[in-house]
Amino acid sequence: MEAPALSPPKPVGGKRKGKAQFLPAKRARRCDAGGPRQLEPGLQGILITCNMNERKCVEEAYSLLNEYGDDMYGPEKFIDKDQQPSGSEGEDDDAEAALKKEVGDIKASTEMRLRRFQSVESGANNVVFIRTLGIEPEKLVHHILQDMYKTKKKKTRVILRMLPISGTCKAFLEDMKKYAETFLEPWFKAPNKGTFQIVYKSRNNSHMNREEVIKELAGIVGSLNSENKVDLTNPEYTVVVEIIKAVCCLSVVKDYVLFRKYNLQEVVKSAKDSQPHPKLGNGKEAKLEPDAKVSQSDPPEGKNSQQVAPESSEELEQRKPRSEAPAGGEGEAKPELESGVSEGPKSNENELS
Repeated sequence: MEAPALSPPKPVGGKRKGKAQFLPAKRARRCDAGGPRQLEPGLQGILITCNMNERKCVEEAYSLLNEYGDDMYGPEKFIDKDQQPSGSEGEDDDAEAALKKEVGDIKASTEMRLRRFQSVESGANNVVFIRTLGIEPEKLVHHILQDMYKTKKKKTRVILRMLPISGTCKAFLEDMKKYAETFLEPWFKAPNKGTFQIVYKSRNNSHMNREEVIKELAGIVGSLNSENKVDLTNPEYTVVVEIIKAVCCLSVVKDYVLFRKYNLQEVVKSAKDSQPHPKLGNGKEAKLEPDAKVSQSDPPEGKNSQQVAPESSEELEQRKPRSEAPAGGEGEAKPELESGVSEGPKSNENELS
C-alpha cells in the first residue's frame, strides 16, 4: 500500500505569519550636547585628514586642540544647571508669549552645554571635522603648527593634515561666489593686499569644476584690490577650498608652504631630513646609480657601502688596479661609482690592448 501524502501543517488561526522586517533606526540629526551632527553650511571648525583610523584621529585631535586651546583661550568653562538663565518668575497670561520664552530658555541652555570642540560627520572617508565654538580656527591651528615647527616635537601619530575652516556654504558655484565676496574681504579688500594662491580639493562631489572655481575665486580676489597678485611659490596667503559632497569649506591661511601644507607629520622634520626627501624616495629603487655617484660617503645600501668605503679612503693609486680587475664580468657596477675618474685609465687600457 502507498503511504498517504503528508500535508504541511496549517498555521493556527488560518492566517500565515509574515516575515519579520527590520528597518534601520533613523539617525538623530542633533547630538546630545546640541548642535549639528554632520557637516553643513554655516559652521566653523577644523578639517583633519588621517590614515585609516578615524576614531584614533578624533582622540588625538581632542587632546591636541584642548592643550593649545587652553593655552590660548584659557580652560573651558561649564555652567551648572542651577546657573542657567530662566524666564521671569511672573506669570504671563498670554500662552504664546510663554511658549516663546520657554523655547528661548531651551536654546540658551543648549548653547551653554555646547563644547568648545565637537566632532561631526564629515561625509568622506579618512576625514574628520571638528566643529569649534568661540575661537578662531585659523589662529589656533597656526599656533599649533608654529610651536611644532619650532620645537620639532611630534605629538600625533594618526593625524596627517590639519586645516582650519573659517566658513562653510553650499557647494554650488553661484552660492560660493556670493559667499566668497564677503568672506575674502578681511584679507584682500583695499587697503589690505597680498600675494595669494588657491588650493582646491574635492571629495565625493562630481558637479563642481576645479578650473571654474579657481577662476571665479581669483577674479573675486582681484576685484577686491587690483594690487593682489598671484604667487605659486611662496604666497603670503593661501585660499583653501575643500568640497565634501554638497558643502564647500573655505579658509585663508598663512605660511602654507613653510608649514608643509599644514601637515603635522612633515612640519616636525628637520631641514636635513626634508630637503632630500623627494630624491631619497625614488633613489632607493629607481635611481640607485645617480645617488651612488653623487653621494659616495652616504650609500643607500650595504653592498655599496662595502665597495665605496675603501675607495673613498685611498687615492688614485689603488683605483687603477680596481679598474683593471673587473674587466671580465663584474666591472659594470664599480666603474660607475668612480664616474669620470676611472674613464681615463679605461681608455688608455683599451688603446694598449
